[in-house]
Amino acid sequence: MNIVLTGFMGTGKTAVGKRLAEEIGMQYIDTDEMIEKDVGMNIPDIFKRRGEKYFREVETQALKCVAMLDNFVIATGGGVVLKEENMEELEKNGIIICLTASANTILQRTGKDTNRPLLKCENPADKINQLLKEREPFYKRCHKMIDTSGKDIKEIIEEIVPFFKEVSSSKIKK
Repeated sequence: MNIVLTGFMGTGKTAVGKRLAEEIGMQYIDTDEMIEKDVGMNIPDIFKRRGEKYFREVETQALKCVAMLDNFVIATGGGVVLKEENMEELEKNGIIICLTASANTILQRTGKDTNRPLLKCENPADKINQLLKEREPFYKRCHKMIDTSGKDIKEIIEEIVPFFKEVSSSKIKK
């Protein structure tokens, strides 16, 4: 059984994922890092040179690979939830946890990061609000949502671990 972390950019998927894996003795993998390695370009370059559509196709292929793993904490890109096929793959052997944060928190966390292609626009705050609103129904499909605003990594992990133990033990019994 895997723990899959998804959610909007800047909600803590990578930082929480690495620490969570360490603390509970699971392996860690980040699908964005996997894609960058496979394609030989960073995410902003993929978006710029090949477009978002190409990125989403490569992302789906990466998810099909990681969905077959077991005992992993998997950090995914924030747009993974937009494709039904992605969610179905991840749900086969994973508990999907959506990390959320307020638009202001996201802007503070991502404001100086130049590797956010969707925020390279005139008004990043408006773009964040727009994307959060568009993705909200997709994020609600996840097994659990955790607001990371104002929380440290330890507090977030303390919410994930008991939920994972409860859900994974009930899935094993079935």
